Order: sequence, then C-alpha cells, then structure tokens
Amino acid sequence: MIRRFLALLQARNMEFLRDRSSLGWNIAFPILLVFGLALIFNDGERAIFKVGVLTHSSLEQVDHPILDDPHIEFFVVNNEQEAVRKVRLHKIDLLLDPTAPGRYWVNQQSQKGHFLEIQLLAGSPETPERVEVDGDPVRLIDWLMPGILGMNMMFSCLFGVGYVVVRYRKSGFLKRLNATPTRAIEFLAAQVFSRLLLIMTLTAAVFVGTDLILDFRMEGSYLLLFTTAALGAMALIAMGLMISARVSSEELAGGLLNFVTWPMMVLSDVFFSMEGSHPAIVTLAKFLPLTQLMQASRAVMLEGAGFAEVLPQLAALATMTLVFLLLGAFWFRWRGD
Repeated sequence: MIRRFLALLQARNMEFLRDRSSLGWNIAFPILLVFGLALIFNDGERAIFKVGVLTHSSLEQVDHPILDDPHIEFFVVNNEQEAVRKVRLHKIDLLLDPTAPGRYWVNQQSQKGHFLEIQLLAGSPETPERVEVDGDPVRLIDWLMPGILGMNMMFSCLFGVGYVVVRYRKSGFLKRLNATPTRAIEFLAAQVFSRLLLIMTLTAAVFVGTDLILDFRMEGSYLLLFTTAALGAMALIAMGLMISARVSSEELAGGLLNFVTWPMMVLSDVFFSMEGSHPAIVTLAKFLPLTQLMQASRAVMLEGAGFAEVLPQLAALATMTLVFLLLGAFWFRWRGD
C-alpha cells in the first residue's frame, strides 16, 4: 500500500513540475501580488480623516497651517459641486477652499467633520466662512452591501465559467463540440447567458432576503440596480471566458483568475474607498469591471442616481463585455493539445 501511495505521489508531483506554465505561475503570482500591494500601500498607515482641498494647483503650492498635520489625508479636488456632494454623503470629512479668507464645507451630522472643524478653526489665522451641508450618515452595512454582493458575483462569474471551460477542454468535450456547426462566439454567448441567469437569480434572492432583515438604504430604482448588476455580471463572465479561452491546465487557470480577482478586490472599492489615492491607481481601477459595477450600484442605492448619472458606468460595462467576448472568440481553442 505504501509503494502504491508513493508511486501516485511521485506521478502527481512530476505532472505538476512538468507543467511549466502552472509551475511558473505559482511562483510568479505571489511575487507579483506582494509587490503590487506594496506599491499601492507604500504610504504606510491610512489616515483616519480625509479632507478635500479645492485648488487648481498642487498641495505643495497651497499655504495653510492645517496642511502640516500628518494625521490628515489631503487631496486636490477641482469640481466644487462634486466635492460638496461627497461631503454630504460622508465620502470625505471636510472640503476646504484655502483662498483667503478661506471657506470650508462640513456635514453637521459627521463626527469626523466636527473634529476637523475644531482643528481647522484653531489653526487658521483668519476665521474662514462656514458652509453647512446636510446629509444622513451612510451606515457601514449600507456601504458594504454592494461590495459584498459584487465580490460574490465576481468569484462566481470568473471561477464558475473559467474552470468549466478548462474542464470541457481537458476532458475533450470541446473537441467533440467542434465537430458540430457550433461556432466559438455561439458557445461563449451561451455560457454568458447561462451563468447570468444563475448569478442574477441567486444574487437577487440574497439581496431580498438580507434586505428584509437589515433594511438597506435604497434611494434609487430597483430596476436600474438590477440592470446595473446584470451588465456587471455579463462583463465579469465575459472576462472569465476570455481568460480561459486557450488554457487547458486548471492550475494555470486558477492562477490567471486569481491574478485578476485580487486587484479588483483591492482597487474596486469593495471594502474601502479609494478616494484620495494616487491618481494613477484610481485611473487603473476604472479599467476594472468591478469598479464600474461598484460605482454605479452605490450611486443608485446610496445617492438615488438615475439612468443618466450612471450611464458612463453602464456604457463601460457594456463595452467591456463586448471586447472580452470578441477577444475570447478570437483566442478560443477547442482542443487542449
């Protein structure tokens, strides 16, 4: 029995070691992940307070005593109306216009805004103009719920589709299917709508069931939220199909799928806001489908956004779906050898 066990152990180890793509990816992925996270969070511990500074220049060119406080995160904002909206929604704690004699916007229902106001007035040489902004605080669960559902959709869409296609290819099912008149784009489209039906049914059931208990904040249209979720799911499914279009190794497929899921978990506002992060990182995040899904769904749920407000995100998701499907069809391989 021991000899049989050792023979099977050796055979499996040799199979893995001979699969150079899987072996290389298992070495490369953790290294890329560590360096990627180090690059994103190289500024140390994240600040508790966030203050937007209304200016068209860099922060280094702004002269104000409060900017010397190392425990507050300051970042430049150019759009006053958009920044005030974020103060109302508690996305930023205070908005400062540093031009003399100065002006600041604070949400009177924000505890962080209250302490920042005290700090600002204590250090300002002149008393700045105070502008009150009204807006109920968003509960943590209200903000997290779209992220939790979006993360669940991401894993279900990517791994649920990616592994299935790889298994089909490895077992020879795709090879037999290739003998029929079925085209690659038809096969991929069928996979998209099959997974979409399952994902949307399960996600809707989870949303309704938890909403009955926790009573989530919902300011917008349920139909628009459902449409947003459907487009987001289609983009994620199409991405999973594109990744698995030519892969025949389940180990390599897992590595590639992890390579795209981890950046989305970190950069797509799933558990924390990227507001105030480096502009390059914010720009990169916009190319991730989960980012567009999070921005649109939170705008509908928490801000009551209509179709026109979330149209850019919906258009981006639709475009990503089309691009991923076309690339997947172009790269698609029926055989595993």
